[in-house]
Amino acid sequence: MGSPSYRLAAAITIPSTNEFLVVRQPPPPSPAAAPGEEEEEYRRYVDSELYDLPSAPLRPLAGELRSDVAIRGADSVAGRLDISRLDVSAALDQICDQFGLPRGMLGEWRLLKYVEEAEFGPDAGLNTVLITGSLESKLEALQESCKWMSKECALGLLSEVKPGGTRIGPYTYIGLLKPELSLNCAVGSALPSQEYPPGIKLVPMKSRTLQPFRTTNLVVVLATDASGRSTSSDCVASGDALLIDPGCCSQVHEKLAELINSLPKKLVVLVTHHHHDHVDGLSVVQRCNPHAVLLTHENTMSRIGKGNWSIGYTAVAGGEIICIGDQQLQVVFAPGHTDGHMGVLHVSTNALIVGDHCVGQGSATLDNRAGGNMKDYFQTTYKFLDMSPHVLIPMHGRINLWPKHMLCGYLRHRRAREASILHSIENGARTLFDIVSKTYADVDRKLWIPASFNVRLHVDHLNSQHKLPKSFPMEKFEASCGINFMLRWTVAYVQARSSPAILAATALAGGLAIAYALKRKSSNEPYDSPIR
Repeated sequence: MGSPSYRLAAAITIPSTNEFLVVRQPPPPSPAAAPGEEEEEYRRYVDSELYDLPSAPLRPLAGELRSDVAIRGADSVAGRLDISRLDVSAALDQICDQFGLPRGMLGEWRLLKYVEEAEFGPDAGLNTVLITGSLESKLEALQESCKWMSKECALGLLSEVKPGGTRIGPYTYIGLLKPELSLNCAVGSALPSQEYPPGIKLVPMKSRTLQPFRTTNLVVVLATDASGRSTSSDCVASGDALLIDPGCCSQVHEKLAELINSLPKKLVVLVTHHHHDHVDGLSVVQRCNPHAVLLTHENTMSRIGKGNWSIGYTAVAGGEIICIGDQQLQVVFAPGHTDGHMGVLHVSTNALIVGDHCVGQGSATLDNRAGGNMKDYFQTTYKFLDMSPHVLIPMHGRINLWPKHMLCGYLRHRRAREASILHSIENGARTLFDIVSKTYADVDRKLWIPASFNVRLHVDHLNSQHKLPKSFPMEKFEASCGINFMLRWTVAYVQARSSPAILAATALAGGLAIAYALKRKSSNEPYDSPIR
């Protein structure tokens, strides 16, 4: 899996005024518009300003070199990280450049904390060193993108979020504000986790998901103040804790049980959809807390086996409110990945939990066995854009701080892929294999199987829009799916190899792939491939 990378974040404070410096974070660059693309549509969707502590990559020093920057308290984490082996000086120079400050003008630095990232994947992780230094008075000659902010202001922006308003990033929260807004009790303290936005804890747990991911994010929301418990009669369910998608595999069920036993007994559980990597831990929830209330869409419940959940549930269809203490969460119907797929909006932080509609890298393959639908996927994406969330929380991978940028990227890619598929059809492709082999010619052939699932849905979407050539034979196309596609893929996959040993092995793999693909037609296997 490799070694983690590191980042340095610095809190530059004025102790007398309780203020600190923040910098406006640059959004990711947008891709160049494709020919004929309606760029104006994407310009409508712009993420609001995000301010955070300045940060910079923290790279290892070569050989036996040691950092010449002393950080008081660094020895407290020496068992986990030797900070002296990292180029702190270069990182601080980059941070000073962000403010327009002379390099090296700040004196003593103190370690705030060292944060080892939980296993979100697919890479080895990004660990953060947070340090703090102080100034006696404000520096007024700052870059336009920088400003002083008080803790009171930052706390207000985090706890009283307004859609489209200024946002505060995770370094500020974790480094300076977390003690004042954090969950009021430990949640599975032995499990690596991340809390951001405030009140939402992500616990990535090993699951039967597809590569490149290895974990599913278990989302935990706790009542922050029992005295402020909601008594609203409009709630579809209320409790002192909420779990979303307990999908860990059997190897870590004991850890899940420990987490559940640490939670209040008035527990609500929501499942975004039925795939194994989102429901495999339901049986543990039921065993540890048989009084827990399960919420999910009726289409999802019809696909969850009795071995996972054998007692009653409450059906949700979108729009319902869940009350966890004084916090409210709104259920969002989000079909596309499956026909019963759900999202959840954490109202107080405007954070959108998106299930498998989005993933941390690439995009999830839509499940045509369970009502996955490209038209629904587009409509859900627009619904999410119109909600103007401040953060997207996927069930695989890291949170995304640029929701509209990410969602527009999905729209761009799906449209580009659909245009490529249509181009292949207009140039004579008539079968599923022909379309996949032309559209994904530059992709490893072992990934053509998951790619074929999306191609089928794109063709259905084109057909529903009456964009297919009149001469395109839908019946022939549909007959070319399934076993027909798998046989042709196996031949193409074997032909791409030259070694006799590889030929034999891949022929066997192809046969197994056919059997596996046929088995999947009636299974709950995850559809989270990075193929887009």
